[in-house]
This record gives sequence, structure tokens and C-alpha cells, in this order.
Amino acid sequence: MSRRPTGIRALAAAALLVPLAACSSSDGEAGTGPAARAAGFPYTVTNCGVKTTYQAPPKRAVPMNQHATEVLLELGLKDRIAGTAYLDDQVLPQYEKAYKSLPVIAKEYPSYEKLLSVNPDYVYGGYASAFLAGDGRSRAALAKSGIHSRLNVEGCAKRPVSMDDVYREVREVGSTFGVRDRADRWVKGAQRELAATAARAKDKKPRAVFVYDSGDKTAFTAGGRGIGNDIIERAGGRNVFGDVDKSFSDASWEKVVERRPETILILDYGATTVEQKKKRLLQDPVLQDVPAVKNKSFAVLRLSDVVTGVRAPEAVRKLAAQL
Repeated sequence: MSRRPTGIRALAAAALLVPLAACSSSDGEAGTGPAARAAGFPYTVTNCGVKTTYQAPPKRAVPMNQHATEVLLELGLKDRIAGTAYLDDQVLPQYEKAYKSLPVIAKEYPSYEKLLSVNPDYVYGGYASAFLAGDGRSRAALAKSGIHSRLNVEGCAKRPVSMDDVYREVREVGSTFGVRDRADRWVKGAQRELAATAARAKDKKPRAVFVYDSGDKTAFTAGGRGIGNDIIERAGGRNVFGDVDKSFSDASWEKVVERRPETILILDYGATTVEQKKKRLLQDPVLQDVPAVKNKSFAVLRLSDVVTGVRAPEAVRKLAAQL
């Protein structure tokens, strides 16, 4: 997992470390002149406690993390990306050409100085770890440099995240850049895709699903707060740890056995392959009576599929087909 800080564990932990100041101060206003009269502006949005008024759309954005970059590319904003950082997966095929034309300013998170070197007016973080104060990239520090910022809504969620939050994310970013019509078109397409998947899964009994992210002594799994739980339910499943009020959490293997999952959803990322994860589960003597292990019932999604981004509706379809 060399391309992630220390995997999803670190990102979940990082969300707890974002300083309150970064989620409570105002960014103020920026942008004057003729561009400020663009349709839909001034535009005011409150994101993760930070209220920002945009007088004009950003011109030099830096998205950090997979889903932030893909949201901007989906909205046709390639020409307004000054650079990107911390892509932890292959971009989707439809974005590949656009992505290859972008400067990659850092393999992981850039230093504050490196970030400033591309003269951004907007920084978009996919995870709370993008804005860690200890790394010098807090939202408050960016604001002092006159740079607006956004954190993906899952990074500060105080309640379970759903597909409605995906729609909100895309629409608010679209409004920020003056392309709300593109965002609305994407949302309508996503809703149609989800409706079609729901129709196919109608009247089927929900299948008990255990999400296996990683772990040996304990299982690192998806709880009920993250978008992954909503994806599972829409795909016709029931997250066996959906009662855990966290996006991701450790669970004992005894608890896994007790909850008797019928399918194990493996999250594919990092240095450990899907086949290695399957082998670990199939060879664990503690799990031999678990229905999913006995029947070798596995499903697979990329980790970048189960975050609050433009992949989420397609992830529902892919998981439903496997269930």
C-alpha cells in the first residue's frame, strides 16, 4: 500500500485529527472584476463547517485523492486543474486521456510549498488527511494564502453517508465552478442507473455481506456510517456490521463468525492482492463454518469504488451483479 498513507485505517484516523479551526472559520471572499459577474455568482456554500462565498469560478484547482480528481474530470473541468496529487488507483477509462494531460505535483500529498508552487486558487481534498494541520496544509492555512478549499462531505460526516451525499457533492462542486447544469445531468444519469439496479434486485432477500478491507489479528471492515454501507444495501445486500457507527472499524473474527455472512466483499487496493486476501480467509480455521467461506462466495470492488464520488452508482451495479 505504498500509494496510501497507511491505507484506509490512516484515512479514517486522520478524519479525527482535522483541527476544529479548519471546520469553523470563514474563507471570506475572493475574485473581483468582470469574471465576478458570471451566471450563478456570487455563490455561497458551507462545506464541513467552512462558509465560502465565490465571486467567480476557480481557475486553478488542485484536487487531491482519487474521487476529488474524478469529480472535476467528470464535470469537464480539465482546463481548470493546475495540478493533481495522490491518485491511489487507475483513473476510469473515460478520464484517462484528460488525466494524462494534467501535471502531477506529488505522488502522495504535496508539501505546502509544493502546493503553492502551482499557484492554486482552490484545493479539493477527498479525505480529511488532505488538510492535516501538522503537514501545513490546513484549510485555515490555505485561506490565509487566499486559497479556497473543499473537503469531500464524507470526510466530516456526523451521520451515515448515502447516495444523496454523492449528489450533493457533485452539485456543490458543479455550482462552485459554474457548471451546475453538467452536475445536474450527471445526477439524473446516476439516478436512472440506480433505479434500474433497484428494479433488478426487487423482491430479493437481502444477502448478508461482510466487507473485508484488511487485517489479520482483527478484521478491518466497513461500518454503517460510510457510503459503502449504502452501496451494499442498494445492491441487495445487508452489511453485517452496519450497526457500527463508523465508516471503518476493527471487528474480532469471533464477531464475523457470529454474524454469519453469506458473501464476503473484498476491497481491492494496495500491495495485498485479492487472491491473497481470499487465501487468508479460506485457510483460517476459525472461519470454516462461515457460510461465505464454506461456499467460497466472494465479491470484489476497488477501494476507490466505495467512497463518495462519481464511481458510487456504478459500484452498486457491479456489486449487485456479483451478489
